[in-house]
Amino acid sequence: MVITMTAASEKSQATKSNKRSFPIGLAYIFPWIIGFSVFQLYPLCMSLYYSFTNYNITQKPRFIGLSNYLNIFTRDDLFWQSLGVTLKYVLIAVPGKLMVALFIAMLLNARIKCINFFRTMYYLPSILGGSVVISLLWRFLFLRDGLINQLFKTMGLPWVDWLGDPSIALFTISFQTIWQFGSSMVLFLAGLKQIPSELYESANVDGASKLRIFIKITLPLLSPIIFFNLVMQTINAFQEFTTAFVITKGGPVRATYLYGMKLYNDAFVFFKMGYASALSWILFAIIIVFTVMIFKTSDYWTYYDDGGRVN
Repeated sequence: MVITMTAASEKSQATKSNKRSFPIGLAYIFPWIIGFSVFQLYPLCMSLYYSFTNYNITQKPRFIGLSNYLNIFTRDDLFWQSLGVTLKYVLIAVPGKLMVALFIAMLLNARIKCINFFRTMYYLPSILGGSVVISLLWRFLFLRDGLINQLFKTMGLPWVDWLGDPSIALFTISFQTIWQFGSSMVLFLAGLKQIPSELYESANVDGASKLRIFIKITLPLLSPIIFFNLVMQTINAFQEFTTAFVITKGGPVRATYLYGMKLYNDAFVFFKMGYASALSWILFAIIIVFTVMIFKTSDYWTYYDDGGRVN
């Protein structure tokens, strides 16, 4: 009986303590709640509302239901063209970036002198690569008389119209994204550091080739990091805008006209804010679909140390 009363008293005191600490905790997170509500939640809700209106800045929003969405899917050829270009860009840039990042991470996992210096130098592109200035420099590198073609000329090779040929322009701007592999590389390098060296030593004793060791040991143990990088880079690639806008302006003949440029033009060139809001929500839905697909397929190739899989 005494034990029961003591337990009840302690529970009552804990409840009172929680009630007293709740206002204090709320005060700590209140600035974040205000910032989130003003700068994220409110714009998100307003963009959803505007997507059902004909809002174009010059006049008040007027509710038109699903007209924007119907026009996008049935009358807007540029929507389908930009979506197709963006899908190609994602299929080029994301796998390319992950493969280069993993390759460089494996090189930087070696025990050599000045390895920290090399790691820093390889990480720099991820810091600088997203800026407009770097995109401009990239554009000058790949002009007809740019540095790349000058090097080709020196080596006796024919020059290439990197930005003017529709068949290769998208690959050219994808190179800049692949070049920004620093963040993915750091994650891969951290994962490689966590793989027990005993596994490699045992495989070498058994006579396994380097390729077999990579497929059977390295890739499975890195699969959670591959999964994370794949999700994040896919989301970023679908939202890409700066490289195409600065380097090619969407040309030639809209070969690099990414979805982000389509959205930007409708919003800030033609001032069709309601229409652009609908485009942004469609992009959001597309990203959700691809993210869910990655999560579902990861059940078959993502493994953890305890043998578990991503659910």
